[in-house]
Amino acid sequence: MDRKTARLRVTLDGQLVDYWSREAARLDALATKARFAWQKRGFLRKAERARAQAERSRSREAARRDPAPDTPTELSLG
Repeated sequence: MDRKTARLRVTLDGQLVDYWSREAARLDALATKARFAWQKRGFLRKAERARAQAERSRSREAARRDPAPDTPTELSLG
């Protein structure tokens, strides 16, 4: 393996994005098969919360990848 190739580290937020996205899809599938309207509404509400959790983790992951513009990327040993 080439040492110059940077491996992407899977963080907890990265794992949570995948988890909450899968959970939202699962809840959407359950909502389509729901027998009663109140069940469908409950599943859709939970799916929306799961999407919000995924978006929260996605934004944290993006913030981790893109450092703040005022933060120096290298520390000077000067």
